[in-house]
Amino acid sequence: MTFHKCNCHYIPPHVLGNMAKKGDPAVRQAARTSAQQAKLSREKRGVQAPKVPEMLTGIAMATAPAPVTAAREVYDCQNKWELRVKLARGEGDPEFGDDDVDTVYGYAETVRGYFAELGRNSIDNAGMNLRLNVHVGENYMNAFWDGDEMAFGDGDGQIFTSFAQSLDVMAHEMAHGVTQFTANLDYYSQSGALNEHFSDVFGTAITQYKLNQTVDDADWLIGNEIMGPTLYGEALRSMKAPGTAYDNPLLGKDPQPAHMKDYYNGPNDNRGVHINSGIMNRAFYLAATDQIGTQKAAKIWYHALQNLWPTADFDDAVEIIVESARTLVGDGVVPEGTTQTVRLAFKEVGLPS
Repeated sequence: MTFHKCNCHYIPPHVLGNMAKKGDPAVRQAARTSAQQAKLSREKRGVQAPKVPEMLTGIAMATAPAPVTAAREVYDCQNKWELRVKLARGEGDPEFGDDDVDTVYGYAETVRGYFAELGRNSIDNAGMNLRLNVHVGENYMNAFWDGDEMAFGDGDGQIFTSFAQSLDVMAHEMAHGVTQFTANLDYYSQSGALNEHFSDVFGTAITQYKLNQTVDDADWLIGNEIMGPTLYGEALRSMKAPGTAYDNPLLGKDPQPAHMKDYYNGPNDNRGVHINSGIMNRAFYLAATDQIGTQKAAKIWYHALQNLWPTADFDDAVEIIVESARTLVGDGVVPEGTTQTVRLAFKEVGLPS
């Protein structure tokens, strides 16, 4: 059986593909180059052994914050297609004077601090250093986690702005690393959609946490922070209403389903990893907005992530997430009635199927 490693790019391939055909010449070229670099990055990742832990089961929720021992390393790639070109700012260094370098440095602190509150010491839970690359390539319209480090393009300034300026992007990509060192979900079909889903969950949860937002304050949009002036007001995904995030000639129309009856079963996007994640995203939104709140819901999902396995599908995830809710009710982490709320949220999107 082939295992599909997560070389996880923020902009889905179907979006870049549409832009490569529909944009003006500069946009088409930037989209094609970004898509080609994603392919090369996947191929590079394919010849490297993934860093994964021994699979564990029966993980309990941490009762105290974890120590923070991970060091931040921010590299300026100077618009080259190489990573780690020049170390711009290390742990404890003063401001570098480059907005992307200093913003990414601060966002990394926010994300590692959030996971520390959940009891996790960095991406691998063993103090793994956070390697962050900014100014990757020329007009690069993407960001990614490649199994070892994160990279952020500058965008083209019109369609997409700098990916380094979005906390949601940082949290999303770092969460891919956390998934690698927990469930290590295969990046294909439903397990791959779960991989994307968990990153969206922590992307929005960490953003809401940083901004001190309630479920009613939050916009529940993914990717709206990186939209440039040409597409201002659009987003990449909506957790509240999958399928409504964008609809324009450049990006195409948001293909995400919100219910299993509309499940995408085609070959594109590694069999829909960015597409079918909308079903699980909608379930998280429903659970969080039905009295639980985003942060308690995120604790349930984090507990479940540590108890899943590489080939888990949607039904497996539903079973484990509901069991995590029941466990955390018993531990007093979430309130009575949470288990039923989570079950109802999944029922609303047609799960278990």
